[in-house]
Amino acid sequence: MLKTTISRNAQRTHSYQDSSRLYISDVADEALKTVVRMRRIPRLRIETMAEIRQRRPLEPDGRAVEAHRAPPGDASPVLKRLLAAGFYGVSSFLIVVINKSVLSSYRFPSSTCVGIGQMLATVVVLRMGKILGVISFPDMDLSIPRKMFPLPLLYVGNQISGLFGTQRLNLPMFTVLRRFSIFLTLVFEGILLKKSFSTSIKITVFAMIFGAFVAASDDLTFDLEGYIFIMLNNVLTAASGAFVKQKLDSQELGKYGLLYYNALIMLPPTVAYACYSGDAQMALAYEGWSDQLFAVQFLLSCVMGFVLMYSILLSTQHNSALTTSIVGCIKNILVTYVGMVFGGDYVFTWINFVGVNISIAGSLVYSYITFTQK
Repeated sequence: MLKTTISRNAQRTHSYQDSSRLYISDVADEALKTVVRMRRIPRLRIETMAEIRQRRPLEPDGRAVEAHRAPPGDASPVLKRLLAAGFYGVSSFLIVVINKSVLSSYRFPSSTCVGIGQMLATVVVLRMGKILGVISFPDMDLSIPRKMFPLPLLYVGNQISGLFGTQRLNLPMFTVLRRFSIFLTLVFEGILLKKSFSTSIKITVFAMIFGAFVAASDDLTFDLEGYIFIMLNNVLTAASGAFVKQKLDSQELGKYGLLYYNALIMLPPTVAYACYSGDAQMALAYEGWSDQLFAVQFLLSCVMGFVLMYSILLSTQHNSALTTSIVGCIKNILVTYVGMVFGGDYVFTWINFVGVNISIAGSLVYSYITFTQK
C-alpha cells in the first residue's frame, strides 16, 4: 500500500513538472512572438512615412505641405487668385482716372483733403458693415496700435504721395515710374518675408525697371517734385505691401480690421495737418462745389479709395505683395495708352515711347510666369 501511494505521488510530480515545462514553453513562445512583432512595427512605420514623404511635397524647412481640399462649390485657388488680382486692377485703374480728373481737370486745390475723404469713407462703410452684421473685426483696445504699427503711417504716406504724384505728372510717366515699386516690393518681401524668387522673375522685373529708365531719360514734361513724390510713393507702397502680407498671415485683426484701424488711426492727425497747412481752408473755399459732376466725381474718389484698399488686401491675401504690385502695373498699360491719347499732357518722343513699351512687355511676361508657376 505504501509503495502504491509513493508511486502515485511520483507520477503526479512528473505530471506537474511536464505541465510546468509546457506552460513555460508557451509563455516563452508568446514573449518571443511579441518581441518579433515589436521589432517589425517600427520598420513598417518608417517605410510608411517614407512613402508619405515621397508622395507629399516638402516645405523648405522639411515639413510636409498640408493638402487643402476646397469645399464643394468653392472656386478653384487659381480662379480666386485671378479674380482678386482682376478686382484690384479694375479698382486701381478707376481711381487713377477719377483722381486725375478731380485734381487736374477740375483743379481741386488739396490732394490731402481727397485723402481725408477716402479715409472717412473707409471708416463709415466698415463701421456700418459691422453694425449690420455683414462683416466683423476686433473692437478697439490699447493693443490695436501695437498690432497695426507701422501700417497707418505707411498708409497715409502712400495715399498722400500718390495723390501728389498724380497731380504733377502726365499719366504715361506716372504709370512707368510706378514700376519702380515692383523692384522695391521684391526687396522688401525678401527682407521681411524671407522669400526667394526665380531667375525668370528677376529678369522680368529688371526689364520693367530698364524700360522705366529709358522712358524717363527722354521725358519732355519732367517735373522734379512729381518724380520725388512718385519715388516716395514707390517706397511706401512696397513697404506697405510686405507689411500687409505679414499682418494678414498673423491673423490678429483680419483684412477688415486692418482696413478700418488704418483709416481710423490716421484720420485725426491728417485732418489736423490739413487745417495747419491751409489745405482745409482751400478745399472749403473751392468754387467748384456747386458743379454736380465734380461733386459726383469727388464722392466717387472717396468711395473708390476704400474699394482700392480692400482690393489690395484681397489680392495680397490670395497672391503676394509682389504679384499685387505687378497687377497694378499691368493695369497701368491701359492707363498709359489712354493717357497718351486722351490725357492732353503727354509729349510723344520715340525714346520715351519705346521705354514705356519695354516696361509694359516685362509686366506681361511676369504676369504669365506668376500665374503659370503656381
